[in-house]
Amino acid sequence: MEKNDTNKEVLPGIKQFDLHGKSAIVTGGSKGLGLAMAAGLASAGANIMLVNRNVDEGIEAAEELSNDFGIKSIAFAADISNQQQTEAMAAVAMEAFGKIDILINSAGINIRGPIDEITPEEFSKVMEVNVNGTWLCCRAVTPFMKQNGSGSIINLASTLGLVGLSNRTPYASSKGAVVQMTRALALELAAFNIRVNAICPGPFLTEMNIPIADTEEGRKFVVGATALGRWAELREIQGAAIFLASDAATYMVGSMLTVDGGWTAR
Repeated sequence: MEKNDTNKEVLPGIKQFDLHGKSAIVTGGSKGLGLAMAAGLASAGANIMLVNRNVDEGIEAAEELSNDFGIKSIAFAADISNQQQTEAMAAVAMEAFGKIDILINSAGINIRGPIDEITPEEFSKVMEVNVNGTWLCCRAVTPFMKQNGSGSIINLASTLGLVGLSNRTPYASSKGAVVQMTRALALELAAFNIRVNAICPGPFLTEMNIPIADTEEGRKFVVGATALGRWAELREIQGAAIFLASDAATYMVGSMLTVDGGWTAR
């Protein structure tokens, strides 16, 4: 009987998650989920560019990553809904690191309220940042990832891109668009060995969610709706980010990875 040598191709498990020699851009990276994911990638060895509007906040966070993990980390101030600024972001990352291996699109905003109380301008603002900004950042890094022959783009969608919740039309609409953007771009870029996937976080206790954490809505529609019965801690997003960025996920394309404590399982 002929011996099967398939197992010889299997990498030792832990090495698949090693990101040493990789460089990542993380938008919205100076706080919240963005910073948590950036720290996760840095802990696996990746060099990091943190992108946000507040340059001082970004510099402070970048210095902490460098000191904590011994990697190269820089800050870049940009409005991700501006094409010229996202293109400058990619150019500076190339200058600093020589390549762009990973992009995490974490920057986003949320405006809550009944549809008849939200203004058209507020709806458009959410779409401008969450949808247009994500698309522009993907567009900015794509030529460099094609040049490199590989890459991993991780979009931050949401469980609200998969299911609905009242008084969330701007946010849910924007994250539904990110879900479909991820699928379409995954099909477009797979031929270039660029993997595009999304993480769909559930109820994480970020600055965006603190206003509803201790309200009846927060207790009923968030904590009460999860199988685990609690808000997620920021560190609990890190494993998903490291996984999708690493060689452990080389067959993951166009996937929506939910990290929601069982919210969408109900």
